[in-house]
Amino acid sequence: MASSSKASSSSSASAASSEWTKQQNKQFERALAVYDTDAPDRWHNVARYMGGAKSAEEVRRHYERLQADVEQIEAGGVPFSLGYGATPQAGRR
Repeated sequence: MASSSKASSSSSASAASSEWTKQQNKQFERALAVYDTDAPDRWHNVARYMGGAKSAEEVRRHYERLQADVEQIEAGGVPFSLGYGATPQAGRR
C-alpha cells in the first residue's frame, strides 16, 4: 500500500510541476528567443532563465509538446470552430 501512495504522490507532484502559468510560458518564450537551437546547454540555460521554477528536463519536454502541437496544427489536424478568432459577418446570426 505504501508504494501505491508513494507512486500517487509522485505522479501528483509530477502533474503539479508540469503545470505552467501564463507568466512561466512568457518567460519560456523569451528564453527560447535568447537561447536558440544552437545554444550549448540550451535546456539548462532556459531553466535558469526561468529562475529555476522548472528543471531542464521539464523545459525540454514542454518544448517538445508545443512543437508537436504546432506540427499537428500546421498539418490541419486541429479543426477550428466557427467563431474562434472570426469576425461575425454582417446580417449573420
